[in-house]
Amino acid sequence: MINIIDKLKSFFGRNGTEKNKLFFNEDSRDDSNSSADKKSGFTENLILTVSPSPHIRSENTTAVIMFQVIIALTPALIWSVCFFGNRALALIIISVFSCVLFELWYQLLLKRPVMIKDLSAVVTGILIAMNLPVTASLWIPVAGAFFAIVIVKQLFGGIGKNIVNPAIAARIFIFSSWTSDIANIPAETIKFPWPEISIDAVATATPLTALKNGTLPDIKIMDLLLGNHAGVIGEIPKLLLILGGIFLIVTHVISWHIPVSFIGTVALVTFLFPQYPIAIDFMIYELLSGGLIIGAFFMATDYTTSPITNRGKIIYGVGCGLITIFIRYFGGYSEGVSFGIMIMNLLVWYIDRFTKPQRFGGRNVDAKK
Repeated sequence: MINIIDKLKSFFGRNGTEKNKLFFNEDSRDDSNSSADKKSGFTENLILTVSPSPHIRSENTTAVIMFQVIIALTPALIWSVCFFGNRALALIIISVFSCVLFELWYQLLLKRPVMIKDLSAVVTGILIAMNLPVTASLWIPVAGAFFAIVIVKQLFGGIGKNIVNPAIAARIFIFSSWTSDIANIPAETIKFPWPEISIDAVATATPLTALKNGTLPDIKIMDLLLGNHAGVIGEIPKLLLILGGIFLIVTHVISWHIPVSFIGTVALVTFLFPQYPIAIDFMIYELLSGGLIIGAFFMATDYTTSPITNRGKIIYGVGCGLITIFIRYFGGYSEGVSFGIMIMNLLVWYIDRFTKPQRFGGRNVDAKK
């Protein structure tokens, strides 16, 4: 080994400039040789360390990232509580507490490291509650939290190992299991006492119901933006959700590729193939109705269940948008965001494999074949 180092030193010392000299750390050599080299101008004080990737260090831990997501969701949460009343707050608290409790219980049960401080369970609980109508029974977020945390997340190994978004899976599970309870969407001007509530008296149609029938909802576009319409707790304050999504992009928590390609695909398809004579109006109502905004910014962008490369993120977002519109147009369900995101979650591994860059210095074996 010392002979190889001597040859490299002599080569770079004679043929290279002073900036191109190669520095080594030779602890095995005696001090006399080291001092002689220092006097001759060849400093041997650089240690070459070999370590596995990643080599980029960052202070953005999981807890920091999740806290920024909570900050982005907070304005919409506050608005929803002010709009729907204390029952919405009760559903949010129950959902968050259940998610944290189930994660803590499962990790203690299997004697795994307790990871509740990373705040991922808190974000999941908030998103589950935001996908519920305020008329939902108080035990429903508990069932959704158990399914999201235990079945979808922890049974696959915990954070970073789940193959679908826990909140999306819980939403589909809840809507599929208790359709009659969840289908009662409250009207926009009713505030509910807690815990008593009369579900039959507040059932109403959402804007997507009218769009599904080929007509525009009897709601102004500004009311859609401000949330003055029927809907679930977290999908109605569209303007605040958009601002929260922009905050995540500006702070580099998420990139623009998934939300822009997702929303852009829905906008393009609904404009080119409208189900109403005025294409621009139909497109705007499709964009501002249902869970498209919260899904594009806060659910489809989940690190674990979305592609790594930028090209893969665009493919992923386009796929989410196409499936969403296909279900809205031809499916029996007026909303397709959840199904679009979950189906594309299952395809992320293939998207990453297809879009992965060629490694530096490697051969493109597939092209050769």
